[in-house]
Amino acid sequence: MNLEKVVFGFFIVLAATLNFGFFVGEIDKPHLHHVSELFAAIVVNLIATVLKFGDRTQIGAIHLATSLVADLQLIAAAVDWAYAVYMSAEGLTPGAMASVVSLAGGAMLANLISVTMLIAETVMLRR
Repeated sequence: MNLEKVVFGFFIVLAATLNFGFFVGEIDKPHLHHVSELFAAIVVNLIATVLKFGDRTQIGAIHLATSLVADLQLIAAAVDWAYAVYMSAEGLTPGAMASVVSLAGGAMLANLISVTMLIAETVMLRR
């Protein structure tokens, strides 16, 4: 068993599941989407991105691209949340929460593409 591939797969799947956990729930209800779950999704996605830098294959490049997209969207969601809570006069409105969750949904799609590629790559391995 290759420990590097286990760690790589672990962080890719964990990033997707954390992102999914944040995304699930009514889009405009702040009490269904906890900020610490968004923070955990960002941290794990950033770790997964760092792990993808070493692969110089075409699939590795696509893995890195999907990870960068997920990072960008999750960071944008966090910035949107922070703006709504700390700078906006209205606070965290249902519309602002919908925007945060929508950005996290885009990141989740990027993570699902990455997980799908990981599974396809694993299935294609020759022994």
